[in-house]
Amino acid sequence: MTRKQRRSVFIFGGVAVLSLAVFLVMFALKDTIVFFHTPRDVAEKHIAPGKRIRLGGLVEQGSVKRGSGLTVEFAITDTTRAIPVRYTGVLPDLFREGQGVVAEGRLDTAGVFTADTILAKHDENYMPPEVAAALKKEGVWQGDSKAKSPAAKK
Repeated sequence: MTRKQRRSVFIFGGVAVLSLAVFLVMFALKDTIVFFHTPRDVAEKHIAPGKRIRLGGLVEQGSVKRGSGLTVEFAITDTTRAIPVRYTGVLPDLFREGQGVVAEGRLDTAGVFTADTILAKHDENYMPPEVAAALKKEGVWQGDSKAKSPAAKK
């Protein structure tokens, strides 16, 4: 075997081992990867109850209802659809109606999203990129005053 052939076999072997390692990591993580969805995506894609997802959008105006203890019920909307959410725990300080939010949890068979984690934007300029993209797609993005301002278009 010549030097060039040995080098080719070594490179091919390295690529094969690296490819196998990436495949095994992806296979091991497939059940732990949590995808982001808007309420519209959940309705259109018919996401199965019990599957762990991230649901993002805006907290619907007038939907926040505080129950006994730390239980809170509210709805997340993307302005076209809304999904009721039930959460037991301490909400972030910035959580309020009309606020961008991402909830992580599972849908139940009745269509209620049971969240175990709630994330709210942490300052005026931040929103998870997936939520911002979904809101821009719906035409309700308010992150840029320039984007929606009639004066900015002139």
